[in-house]
Amino acid sequence: MSAPKAVKNERPHSEEIFRRALDVLVGGVNSPVRAFRAVGGDPIIVDRASGARLWDADGNEYIDFVCSWGALILGHAHPIVVEAIAAQARRGTSYGMPTELEVELATRIRTALPSCEKVRFVSSGTEATMSTLRLARAATGRDLLIKFEGCYHGHSDSFLSEAGSGLATLGIAACPGVPQPLAALTLNAPYNDAAAVEKLFDQHRDKIAAVIVEPVAANMGVVPPAAGFLQSLRDSTTRHGALLIFDEVITGFRVCYGGAQTVFGITPDLTTLGKIIGGGLPVAAYGGRRDLMDRVAPLGPVYQAGTLSGNPLAMSAGIATLDLLAAPGFYESLDARAKRLGDGITTALRETGVPATAARVGSLLTLFFSAEPVRNYADAKKCETRRFAAFFRAMLERGIFLAPSQFEALFVSAAHSDADIERTIAACRESLVSASELS
Repeated sequence: MSAPKAVKNERPHSEEIFRRALDVLVGGVNSPVRAFRAVGGDPIIVDRASGARLWDADGNEYIDFVCSWGALILGHAHPIVVEAIAAQARRGTSYGMPTELEVELATRIRTALPSCEKVRFVSSGTEATMSTLRLARAATGRDLLIKFEGCYHGHSDSFLSEAGSGLATLGIAACPGVPQPLAALTLNAPYNDAAAVEKLFDQHRDKIAAVIVEPVAANMGVVPPAAGFLQSLRDSTTRHGALLIFDEVITGFRVCYGGAQTVFGITPDLTTLGKIIGGGLPVAAYGGRRDLMDRVAPLGPVYQAGTLSGNPLAMSAGIATLDLLAAPGFYESLDARAKRLGDGITTALRETGVPATAARVGSLLTLFFSAEPVRNYADAKKCETRRFAAFFRAMLERGIFLAPSQFEALFVSAAHSDADIERTIAACRESLVSASELS
């Protein structure tokens, strides 16, 4: 298949909408990375989407590898998920009361991730991680938290230092407005550095409540855990009486049906989930050992609540999605498609001589504009972000939509066809050359 030629997609209607957005929305957007500040130009204004494609307000068509930042593992507007949402909407969109749907989705989650003996639904990944930290502090009677540089756990105060994702994209190391006494309770270590974690435990003996980690880092770009790293965290937390929290908001039901904890054979004390479990609607969850979760209100004194927690539309979408993911061969097919894309990008790099590396775990990928492999946030920050921006624009001109940041993942969905993958590889090869000329 020949490479799709670059086309300067005209977006006059999108530009007009964005001008109006700048007047009424902060930065014209509702989440910072969407503003395209790191890659230049105005953001795409999406009009509609279906399968692996989306169309902007001017009718330009793109193959989408953002997929609502990984939530849409089945692709956009999957008919079974859409029908589940529509059927529930006819019965009511929100009750603020218990439903059987909550029980059904929680049961599916526990079956897939046995470490989640009990589950609590919330509305966002930030709520989930914030709640697990509160619970860990209550359960241990300790205040300190260890997190990893470049891992993003939402925008609550305790997590906003060296946090990757949008902060890395915008060059924000620490967020103003976070009180220094609170920031001091968060200890950062380099990802994949077990010795650094053990050193922190030695320096702050009997004061660390928990270690929170993305088992596969995906907010500094995709960085797999080094051999033995996750097991070392399990061993250290157990030895020092702290809790291990796996943030599987991205990896849960993405790298396999049972999440990264199943792939790597590690049992965390608490887990956060999001993205895929809502089937494209706003929902997240946290779960873990029964004795820990029973400390949450109304059974215990650790308070957490939400009017839209367990929203019936989101529960219906999540049930329909997880049922489809449970089909035999689903992940094998998805991973094979992602492997073809990853291998194709690696070949394109070799053929063009561009100093960059491709990292992949399952259907998560990142093309790092770095000649050396990326093992942690310090490595990721050495990437040539100007070259990535040029590459992003070249791909967009060829109808391929990637995350507008060097520090985010590319998501392959079940809706991406073999032809989509081949077209993307061809566009990548051409765009690498273009980016080298323009950057």
